[in-house]
Amino acid sequence: MRPSTNGPTDLTLTRAPALPPLLARGALLSPAKRPHPDAGFPRTRLLLPGARADLPRLAAYERVCGFSTGADTLPVTYPHLLGFPLAMRLMSARAFPLPLLGLVHTSIELTRHTALPVGAAYDVAVHVAGLAPHRRGTEATVATELRDASGAVVWESRSTYLARHGTPGEESGTAARQEPETLPVRAEWRLGGDIGRRYGAASGDRNPIHLHPLTARLFGFPRAIAHGMWTVARCLAEHGTPDAVAVRAAFRAPVLLPATVAYGADGDGRFELRGGRDEARDRLHLSGVVEPYPA
Repeated sequence: MRPSTNGPTDLTLTRAPALPPLLARGALLSPAKRPHPDAGFPRTRLLLPGARADLPRLAAYERVCGFSTGADTLPVTYPHLLGFPLAMRLMSARAFPLPLLGLVHTSIELTRHTALPVGAAYDVAVHVAGLAPHRRGTEATVATELRDASGAVVWESRSTYLARHGTPGEESGTAARQEPETLPVRAEWRLGGDIGRRYGAASGDRNPIHLHPLTARLFGFPRAIAHGMWTVARCLAEHGTPDAVAVRAAFRAPVLLPATVAYGADGDGRFELRGGRDEARDRLHLSGVVEPYPA
């Protein structure tokens, strides 16, 4: 290890961590975690040089998310998968105060500075940027960064993950949310109960809340829920993005599987996912915006 120039301590890995042992460790440690916004958290930044997209996994990801297969550049959300094993190593560690089991992805902000060639190698860096109170518990922010062979940052993101627990007040730490106006419906999708398992196989994210109704019920969900990153990826596949782009998305309510959902968008870059004809139309699952970068 060595101290970094901006706070965290850098640790360079020789290969991506294997996800099953991390999931198992996180599951075993989860019951002992006592989440709190003032808790300590890992101050290590994990670095993985020379990461590349796995082509069969990329093709499976493109299919389940609705992106065109065989493109020369990576989908805008795919770099999240390159950083995910590093994020999992940090979030499954004993020093991470939030229980991995039941952790819910609540938002993502990502910036793609340029098109990302499929065959290129990227240096990946991931660290926990901090903890914050949420009206339903405690949120952790995880930052991910990709650099190309020249050392230039080509993609970066900040994701928030929520551990639900009792708080002093219903709106502790955050103001009440204002729901955005409903956008024009552009498409409607029927989602099978296997979406969580299919995305989990492509992404490696096999959190039990996404896989089966029985395991989802252990964490308070009546049925398995879709991954937040699947919902935003599916919306962006439909919306389209320029090579240089900034995306912000908030995961408002879980999509219980199976489901029918309605994708909405306007001409100003805003998009959303709401309940479809078989669900409550006023139930907002996801809202976001696509903007050119730089603005």
